[in-house]
Amino acid sequence: MARQLNPALLKDMNLSAELEAVVGKGPMPRSQVVKKLWEYIKKHNLQSPQNKRNILADDKLKVLFGGKGEVTMFEMTKLVSPHMK
Repeated sequence: MARQLNPALLKDMNLSAELEAVVGKGPMPRSQVVKKLWEYIKKHNLQSPQNKRNILADDKLKVLFGGKGEVTMFEMTKLVSPHMK
């Protein structure tokens, strides 16, 4: 049996201006936002060399991460949620 996707993940979300500065113009589903965040992180080489699961925030990401300079990938999704309505 095919696994059911969570419809909440597919729903288009309105993005804050700060989030759009990183992932592009919304609205877009949460899954697409996370994918675009990772594209941005890899393009700008923002993964910690010691632990690839940690993200080193540049100025644009710091705004999304509440001023934190380094977050885990799990923390990232939680911190970005308030930027999606």
